[in-house]
Amino acid sequence: MSTDARLALITRPGCHLCEDAKVALDRVVAVTGDRWVEKDVTGDADLEREYGDRLPVVLLDGKEHGYWRVEEDRLLRDLTTPQL
Repeated sequence: MSTDARLALITRPGCHLCEDAKVALDRVVAVTGDRWVEKDVTGDADLEREYGDRLPVVLLDGKEHGYWRVEEDRLLRDLTTPQL
């Protein structure tokens, strides 16, 4: 996994909401030029314990931004607003 991606998507194979979230993240990064990486909870007890009931989960700069659905407008705003 690259460390320069601001976005991470926590997923599980066979999760239809995860597939929807991947498409949504692709739309967002097409606008912003950012990258995203996928983290699968399968085989990772810590990720499973933290996020297992709420997949998919979007992390922005390592912090939870949302789960189950990608709030594209909010994510676009948060990615493009300068940090103070």
